[in-house]
Amino acid sequence: MDLSTLIGVIACLALCIFGMVVGQPNALEAISSFLHLPSALITFGGAMMATLVMSPSIKDFINGFKSFGIALKNVEYDETEKIKQIIDLSNVARKEGLLALEEAANSSIDDEFMKKGILLIVDGTDPEFVRRILETELECIENRHKSTITFWENLASMGPAWGMIGTLVGLILMLRDLQDISSVGPNMAVALITTFYGSLLANWLCLPTAAKLKEKNSAEIMIKTIVVEGLLSIQAGENPRVIEEKLKSFIDPAAREALSTGGGEV
Repeated sequence: MDLSTLIGVIACLALCIFGMVVGQPNALEAISSFLHLPSALITFGGAMMATLVMSPSIKDFINGFKSFGIALKNVEYDETEKIKQIIDLSNVARKEGLLALEEAANSSIDDEFMKKGILLIVDGTDPEFVRRILETELECIENRHKSTITFWENLASMGPAWGMIGTLVGLILMLRDLQDISSVGPNMAVALITTFYGSLLANWLCLPTAAKLKEKNSAEIMIKTIVVEGLLSIQAGENPRVIEEKLKSFIDPAAREALSTGGGEV
């Protein structure tokens, strides 16, 4: 579980509720004044249906909502450990040859992307084809991620828009009948609830979720790029120390200092 996402979502909601009830004599009554079913239907329902129109299919629309679980999932991408793993493989290849990598791929590597690259190398595939195959898969992974991120960005843009539509509907209904001046205040408050709902949808859930998914996408693409460059360097027969220095360029200076693989044998 990604605690930063969970804590952030809960804390944002808690702060909103605190703002609703602070200084109010009756907390439940204060909260209930922010609950209005027609406003919720216009804002949330309208935003979701507009996002459905922008989605390639109903399946993609449903998968977009399911991707919120990815934002809550804690996935560790440790570039330093991945580089160490690649250096270990380069030492094996240097001592025993490329064919020895097959045993390592089948016994100690859980990363399917990395395992695929190793097996392509072991099979004697041309380095240019290995690069094309791995980079094509990398591009497809990134496109799938971007599709999910776009779903949340679309929903974020539709939330405030449909909130404003709901507010306009409320204002039109209010202005149509102004005989009772005392009803203007309550009716205005109801009209503004949709704007509140739209802003809440965009800034509480959608934009933070899109940002989290972007961060996870960048981390995964980075570590897979390290794998591609590392495996191709192994296939090219480069010295493990050279490979290590090449891969260090992908990580920040602090991580470079923490990286201590001991290099390879000359």
